[in-house]
Amino acid sequence: MSPVAGSAVRESAIAGMWYPGSASELRHTVEAYLSRVSPAALPGRVVALISPHAGYAYSGPVAAHAYAQVRGMDIRRVVLLGPLHRLIRGSRLGAFMVPEEAAYRTPLGDVALDQAFLSELGGRVPLTYVRRDEEHSLEIQLPFLQVALGNFALAPIMLGEHISEPGALARAEALGLALAELCDEHTLLVASTDLSHLDNYADVRRIDGRTVDLVAAFDLAGLTAALYAEEVQACGATGVAAVLAAARKLGARGAQVLAYATSGDVTGQKRAGTYTVGYLAAAVHV
Repeated sequence: MSPVAGSAVRESAIAGMWYPGSASELRHTVEAYLSRVSPAALPGRVVALISPHAGYAYSGPVAAHAYAQVRGMDIRRVVLLGPLHRLIRGSRLGAFMVPEEAAYRTPLGDVALDQAFLSELGGRVPLTYVRRDEEHSLEIQLPFLQVALGNFALAPIMLGEHISEPGALARAEALGLALAELCDEHTLLVASTDLSHLDNYADVRRIDGRTVDLVAAFDLAGLTAALYAEEVQACGATGVAAVLAAARKLGARGAQVLAYATSGDVTGQKRAGTYTVGYLAAAVHV
């Protein structure tokens, strides 16, 4: 992807740390993850994905299952939702934050923001513009998208509320409905989220098992209720709620869990008391 000339670019905040810093090594790494995955046979077109956002050594193999489903598809716009983990110095925070910059940069090139789409979205729900963010939950998805799709426009949204905060779930669902009004068959929705973060491998597997079952059943009401009550965990819960609400409005009829693993499965550290994070890849289809 060619550089975005004459415009401010959001430089990578995690290249060389969360994923390889050179273009050749990064492309090779992503291609290797994707080559180990066979896309699942789904009954309809993919409209949305759920993908994890840890460093590639931990969640890359799981994320590959999501992006293998859309590789080579005619996707022209990606709406990417992820939670805000890091405060943004000098910026006012909000429920839905979008970058002021014109593009995101990774070692694989620049991804231009769909400014027209974001402007239309801002007429439906309040958007807060921020600059110089260092959030990883969105950027970590981009190299997979760049390899899988090639050229596309990006509509990135950072979510600043926990789903249990007063009104947050209703706002997330309103965002989903607004997104559905603007999306077409060439738009892909992506919810970036990790699942449970606990000091016990067995507890993570047990709690995430319920999340996996609710996603597989495409039980939006059950999933959002469990997330709101904190019976299950997902750091990107509001993004998941918004994406699933949008997908349903767009005619989605089901979801398929493509892969699940934990950090303990990667490191081999499964003893009680060991910090463990769950990773999920899923596709929502019409």
